[in-house]
Amino acid sequence: MARTAKKKVARKSKRPRRGAPAALVAAARAVTPASGYRAKVRMYRQGLGDCFLIALPRTDGSKRPFYVMIDCGVVLGTPDPSTIMNQVMDNIVEVTGGGVDLLIATHEHWDHLSGFVQAKQSFDKLKVGQVWLAWTENPDDELTKKLKKEKGLALTALRMGLSQMQMAGDPDGVAELSGILEFFGLAKGPTTADALSNVRAKTAKPRYCLPTDPPVQPAGTNARFYVLGPPHDEKMLRKINPSASQKETYGLALDSFPLFMDGAGTALSNADTDRPFDQQYEIPFAYAQSAPELHFFRERYWQPGDAAPDAWRRIDSDWLGGASDLALQLDSLTNNTSLVIAIELPGGDVLLFAADAQVGNWLSWKDCLWTVDGKTVTGPDLLKNAIFYKVGHHGSHNATLKTLGLEEMQRLRVAMIPVDHEMAVKKRWGKMPLDELVAALNERAKDVVLRVDQPMAKKQASVIEDDLFFEVTF
Repeated sequence: MARTAKKKVARKSKRPRRGAPAALVAAARAVTPASGYRAKVRMYRQGLGDCFLIALPRTDGSKRPFYVMIDCGVVLGTPDPSTIMNQVMDNIVEVTGGGVDLLIATHEHWDHLSGFVQAKQSFDKLKVGQVWLAWTENPDDELTKKLKKEKGLALTALRMGLSQMQMAGDPDGVAELSGILEFFGLAKGPTTADALSNVRAKTAKPRYCLPTDPPVQPAGTNARFYVLGPPHDEKMLRKINPSASQKETYGLALDSFPLFMDGAGTALSNADTDRPFDQQYEIPFAYAQSAPELHFFRERYWQPGDAAPDAWRRIDSDWLGGASDLALQLDSLTNNTSLVIAIELPGGDVLLFAADAQVGNWLSWKDCLWTVDGKTVTGPDLLKNAIFYKVGHHGSHNATLKTLGLEEMQRLRVAMIPVDHEMAVKKRWGKMPLDELVAALNERAKDVVLRVDQPMAKKQASVIEDDLFFEVTF
């Protein structure tokens, strides 16, 4: 795995970045504690997936930092994933002395959670103080119950639909649908639910975070943690893509769910009561395939492979047509349930961890409002003060807002993109990361834009570059 990692970082990045303006450097020094730093952010380079470790200095005299771990996963299809995820988890255990104060699991996707099962032996060695999850994982929340039920039905139907596609000989459909379903774990084996169970087991009582919660200042630190999303609003959660008129991003709810389930509900049931024709006009498949006098059907309905010129005649799998659309929407809805955290440092600078939040999640931040020390703090205030941005959803087209997002980050210094473009291409996500977004990040970030799959264009004193991670110090 070491050789693989070195090969990945051998590619050249596209453009150099500018150094930090003197005014920003002076401002940072003005609020730097005796420890010599205000925060350290480590992005692991395991591939296409998220894993971050944040170190915050203590104010209580302890030399041990306050450690925050956010997610730990890599996309299915990554070569030898257990080996590399164990390397990541072992490094976290070593660096933290065997414990993190806060573990945040942002949402139920494999590329954010797989390490909690793939590296369970190492994870078991890690002591955890608190576990934070989004309110969308709270089993007592009524909207959570509704979303989980809908998601469960959709996943069951899609997995059965995948089997139908395989039997129908549709390799393109199978590849597209299975690639999306991989985000929820293995078809046979560990799932994202298993990974979350391992995370929950680290504490007696997880915190289920809401954006209406007051900010939290962990004991012994000068940092405040704000929850920006996900919104406790079904309409906003279901707003996944930018609108045609507004163009909120650079570059739907489960609209296919009723249509697909109408077909799946009957096609996958034991008794199909919704037949397209009366039985007197039907010829059973088994008889049509075997009866000597019905060679017409054998020649025109069941020709092998792609050479079947009359495949259009069959309607038995027409209901599968909406499967890929439904899967994409289910995937995006799960992304939109991402727990989004803004960490405010001494002096007002903010570290923004947006997970995979999509349009509706971002739009909801403009309505976030808190009162802190007699002053009003809003979602837009936190964006304006962001000096660090963990780029949403590996740089995809609908996970970074433009006017109400990146362009609000007036003080941005560092952006980190946990992306492996080579793997994204293999997964048929060729526009991950989106070139237009990467260009905008390079224009906006005053220090550096760091990508998992590329080395730095030039050395920077504030950044450590290693085969296994990048670490930036503020």
